[in-house]
This record gives sequence, structure tokens and C-alpha cells, in this order.
Amino acid sequence: MSKKSRKVFVCNSCGNEFAAWSGQCLACGEWNTLSEFSVESAAASVRTSELKPQKLSEIPSSKHERIKSDILEFDRVVGGGIVPGSIILVGGEPGIGKSTLLLQISAKIGKALYISGEESLGQIKERADRLKVDANRIELVADGDLEAIEQHIRQTSPSFIIIDSIQTVFLNSVPSTAGSLVQVRESGLFLQRLAKTSGIPIVIVGHVTKEGSIAGPRTLEHLVDVVLYFEGDRYHDIRILRGVKNRFGPTNEVGIFTIQGEGLVEVRNPSDVFLEERQKSPGSVITATLEGTRPILVEVQALVTPTHFGYPRRMSSGFDLNRLNLLAAVISKTTNVNLSNHDIYLNVTGGIKLQEPSVDLAVVASIISSYKNTAIPADLCLFGEVGLSGEIRRVRRQQDRTKEAEGLGFRVAQDTRHLSQIMNLFA
Repeated sequence: MSKKSRKVFVCNSCGNEFAAWSGQCLACGEWNTLSEFSVESAAASVRTSELKPQKLSEIPSSKHERIKSDILEFDRVVGGGIVPGSIILVGGEPGIGKSTLLLQISAKIGKALYISGEESLGQIKERADRLKVDANRIELVADGDLEAIEQHIRQTSPSFIIIDSIQTVFLNSVPSTAGSLVQVRESGLFLQRLAKTSGIPIVIVGHVTKEGSIAGPRTLEHLVDVVLYFEGDRYHDIRILRGVKNRFGPTNEVGIFTIQGEGLVEVRNPSDVFLEERQKSPGSVITATLEGTRPILVEVQALVTPTHFGYPRRMSSGFDLNRLNLLAAVISKTTNVNLSNHDIYLNVTGGIKLQEPSVDLAVVASIISSYKNTAIPADLCLFGEVGLSGEIRRVRRQQDRTKEAEGLGFRVAQDTRHLSQIMNLFA
């Protein structure tokens, strides 16, 4: 079968291909993201085999025994364990602890093959010594040649494979450098076929862009079965493993760790971590948020001060700034608190990011508390979505949040339906 070369233009942002260059990607709308690549295309062939569809009822169910890592927070995120033959993509900022987590998982599972294209064998050994993991359960390879790696895998049949990272491995048959869009895509396809044919689960580490998405073509995320993001603030010890795609379990599940000298340590009760060292003071409010299926209590802090500028400042850490501006407008409109000449600074403790609207009520209460310089009762937990008219709406899984709060000694304001009722706390 003859092959011929053709030129394509690939978007660095979404991975879509185009026959001609343009300044703006027609798929995702990003500007100046198209790069030119030469690819070989096979000549059209005539199908000789006949398609044979099967009835869904005739296909036997495939129930796999999941591979447990004995790291419960990780097993929770992937749906109860790793499915044999699955391929998992893990993304995160440099230095956040991805390699540390995967090295600990490898030692727990055993007979693992750790392939590193970024670190030398000596560097990985030093990390393993620091983590005090069982080095006899892990094999190391410092090479990026996927064809050679496949031969070794077929010969030794490891139970678990880690590729660190997809940007450093390559296929000699692809005329492109390691890390390029075409090389990353073809390497991803190669590893997908390897995982499915061998039945060995493969974990791929991916770099992230400055926008926080995994670098490389978007098709890479479509190829894999599970996509995980490892998040955290380098100035805090908390690390969050978040699942954003899972073909074998729930999505948006999270696992929480703290990073310590001996590596990553599981956090079985996150609320205790996020509420430690809390003091009763104006502007401090406890709320119950959902991370995946897990309710967690966190502290929201606000500082409201008279502005010294023509336009009041609004700053937020861990909460959407646009949402903060909206809630400030609702407060000024529906209560006797005028924030038009006050700066607002909002912070969520522990480095966690709150995204769901259920924390609106806690944000509003913390702002009013700081404005009036009056502390909220220390045993009170507030959650609820705030509407534009000041009404307070119920949120999903309210009973689970209430149970978590009451289990830690907090009481929940159950009958609040409008911000005017919250104002009674400051009377």
C-alpha cells in the first residue's frame, strides 16, 4: 500500500486539523494556534470483510476485578480501584506531587514498571528512599522509545505501568520530535492499543498549560478512560486529586492529601484539616461544600474596609471574583449595608477553590459580619444559593451537608429564606 505525504495544520489548543492555515481556529476560536505538520496518509483500500453487527443482549457483560492501590483516596477517585487494561491521564502543575503520588501507588500495587523520560534513575531512587517505599516492587526505565518499551512489556508482563511523561516519549516511525502535537497524539494512540491488547493498566502523566489544561492535542483526553487533575497551592500542604472523566465510575470525585516529609498522606476527614486553627472573629463563617460526592466544611473569611480610591476594590482568593461582585450588589440592594464605598477582600482557607453556588450564603454573611464588625456564632454553619432578589434557595444534597456539619458540632440555619433573616444574626 503506497503512502503519500500531506500537510495539515493542527490547533495547539483543541487539536483539530485543517487543510489550510488561518489566523483563528475555526473549532475553538483561539487565535494564532495553528501549526503546520507533515503526515503520511495511506492510499484508500477496498474492504473485503463484511460487517457483522451484534445485538446488545447477545454481548456478554464484562466485569473486571479492580486493582486496589490501598491508597483509599486514590481508589475513591478512580471508582473503587484501577480497571485492568484502562488508561489514565494525570495532569498537574510542575512540582505539585504527581510523580510522588504515582511512585507511592506503584509500590503499593507491586510489579510496576515506571518509565521516566524526565528524571534519571538516580533521581527516582533518591525520591523512593525519601518516601521509604518498597523498591523491590518497582522497575525503572529511563528511556522514551515506545517501540523498545513495548518489547520489554511483552516480555516481562508488569501489572502496572507509569509513563512520566507523555511529552517525553516518542515513536521512531513518526517524523516529529518528542512533545509535538503529532507525536503526543500518535504516542497516545499507541499506548491505548497497548493497554487494551495487554490488559495492563497504564497511567500517563501530562504537563499542563498556563491556562491549567493538559498540554497537547485535545484528542489525548478523548483517548483515555480516566482523566485526573492533581491540584494544590505550593504555599499550602493540601493536595486535591480531582476526577474530571471516568468511564468506569463517577466523575468529579475528589481525593484529598497532605504533603509531608515522607510523601503524600491521605486525609480521611478533610473538614478537620480545613477548620484547624479557626478563631471566632468578624468576617469568619463556616460553610458546607461538596467536592465530588463528599461534603466538606471550610471557612470563608471576608475583610471589608472603607475605600481610599474612587472605585472600591474587590479581591478574592478561592472564590470567583465575578460572583463576589454580584453578591456585593445583592447585599447593597436588599439590605441596609451599603458597600458602594467599601473594599472587599475574600479568602477561602486551606487553598481550596469554591465553585458551587451553595457557598453564596456564607460569602454574604462573612461580608456583612466584617462590615458590622460582629462575629457570627462560632457553632453556626451556613450554606445556600442567593438569588438576585435576596432570596435563599435550597441546594442539592442538603441533608448530607447538614449531617456532616452536625457530626462536627455545628448547627445549620434551616429556616432562612431571605437575606433579611440573616440580618437578625447581627441585630
